[in-house]
Amino acid sequence: MTTYTGGCACRAIRYEIATEPLQMGHCQCSDCQEATGSGHASILIFPKSAVTLTGSPTHYTSQPDSGKTKTRAFCPICGSPLYTLLDSLPDVFVVKAGSLDDTSAFQPQMVIYTDSGCVWDYIDPTLPRYSKMPTAG
Repeated sequence: MTTYTGGCACRAIRYEIATEPLQMGHCQCSDCQEATGSGHASILIFPKSAVTLTGSPTHYTSQPDSGKTKTRAFCPICGSPLYTLLDSLPDVFVVKAGSLDDTSAFQPQMVIYTDSGCVWDYIDPTLPRYSKMPTAG
């Protein structure tokens, strides 16, 4: 089993996750675009129970396209975006791929919220695409 570690640029906040991600991909929802200042967020989804977090991130809560509450965490010192918590999926911890110590561990499997995608945001066209959030099963 791989252990995923990461944190912010100034190292005031760190996380360690001792399990494999449930899913990895790119999200093109408008909320992720605003949060990243780019065309998408690259994310890894883990079970929240597997996460050990040190430091005190700042949280910002919003109501994105889904209508459910989303809480983004970032470092109050350096501003690095770190993870997201979703009311719609309370047992998951959504890590920003760029916050990983080893970013090569990120292997995207899909693109979600493509209905909100920017035409200039090039993402591998061979990845499965979903106009909104895919449903299980």
